[in-house]
Amino acid sequence: MRSLAIFAIFAFFSLQLTAASPEKGGYEIKIKLEGYTEPQLFLGYHYGEKQYLLDTVEANANGFFVFSGDEPLKGGVYLVVMAPDNKFFQLLITDEEQHFTAYVNAENPTQGIRFEQAPDNALFYKYLNFLEEKKPLADNLTELINAEEDEKKKSKLEEKRSKIDEDVRTFQDELIARNPKSLTAAIIRANLPLVTPAEFDGEGEEKQVKRWRYTQNHYFDNLDLANPYMLRTPFLFQRVDFFIHKLQVQHPDTISKAIDYVLERMKPAEETFKFYLINFLNEYARSNIVGMDAVYVHLVDNYYAKGLAPWTEEDQLQKIIENAQALEPLLIGKKAPNLRLEDREGKPVELYDVDAEYTVLYFWRYDCGHCKKSTPIMKEFYEKFKDKGVKIIAVCAKFADEVGPCWEYIDENKIGDWMQLVDPYLRSRFMTVYNIKTTPQIYVLDRNKEILSKRIGAEQLEEVLDKIIEMRQKER
Repeated sequence: MRSLAIFAIFAFFSLQLTAASPEKGGYEIKIKLEGYTEPQLFLGYHYGEKQYLLDTVEANANGFFVFSGDEPLKGGVYLVVMAPDNKFFQLLITDEEQHFTAYVNAENPTQGIRFEQAPDNALFYKYLNFLEEKKPLADNLTELINAEEDEKKKSKLEEKRSKIDEDVRTFQDELIARNPKSLTAAIIRANLPLVTPAEFDGEGEEKQVKRWRYTQNHYFDNLDLANPYMLRTPFLFQRVDFFIHKLQVQHPDTISKAIDYVLERMKPAEETFKFYLINFLNEYARSNIVGMDAVYVHLVDNYYAKGLAPWTEEDQLQKIIENAQALEPLLIGKKAPNLRLEDREGKPVELYDVDAEYTVLYFWRYDCGHCKKSTPIMKEFYEKFKDKGVKIIAVCAKFADEVGPCWEYIDENKIGDWMQLVDPYLRSRFMTVYNIKTTPQIYVLDRNKEILSKRIGAEQLEEVLDKIIEMRQKER
């Protein structure tokens, strides 16, 4: 089945939507599939970015495939999938259209499909059939335009194509106006291209920024995020994903605001709100991009901790909140928690007392494979940056009688010129304070011990410090 596209149409006589009475319980969808010889037929649906199988049925004695259930289906775009090649056609499910019959040709489901008691589906397929009829005309004109070298002839061809575009929009506007509450209208409206002003004030980059801002502010003008049917469509996930990951500056504060904007518009559609809140939380809990844990903390603080995720079991909710609380003091831009540790002679050393333009806080273990690989990289880094105001505070994450081998490793690898510190009795609780679950862990701090970067690999340190130093010099 071809995806929805915008192509030419002429006049269209609207169907008045007089759906079957929703008084019947559950759902029953009967399908007569001409030319289909396989024993089974499958019903699936869109959900987020994936498709899921809902039911499998065999033809009854009358040759109908009947999908039925005691509970109504959630509204949206469903897929009737045929064996053996997974060819499919789509059905629209709404609160009003849960009991209907479809007569379909297996070879070409779009052509000649007929419905009983399903006016929204009939409207949808009239629209698809018209697009399928007019699409070759638009494609042919495009090919002719691309091949034509004579500018006058090309201009005339472009006029014809523009006329098709105008007819398309007229048809769509009329369909939406005559059937405003139909799912078909909602789908068409959601896929209309965003119309931006022809010109923006300013020059060059300023105009580009204004155009970008306009797109951000009007991106969802035609897509109703509060419509619960949109969750089960093939386009919602991609549209939301594009808005968050392509239209926004990829900075945690900006992303958090964009997510708030999306979720606020989704609140009337409870299942959609739930799906996307969970999706965003999981995405930023797993994110390996430096600093994006701030988005996770934002979601927990503003939604989960405020009772806006009532589906979460109490013990799981507590774990989520505790995890965010552990991350919050360590977010980029925060002042790193102070530590009181010991040097080799047992003398106390406090992190805040270290005088350095930049401090690299490095948590390691002598029996950690990744730490062993990081040691020579860290040595090379230090040689390049020690004259640029960089100090390394290396904290061996071993305790009690296991501290001794820390010093042996330091001597063997000749890294005693770093500030090597330990906490034999874990008085500082640095493993908890810095949320150390694995080693090595690296934090980059400025003179005021503000966190500039964190949880990066030793091999990234040189690039990160170069960028930080360059940025700070420009700011001066």
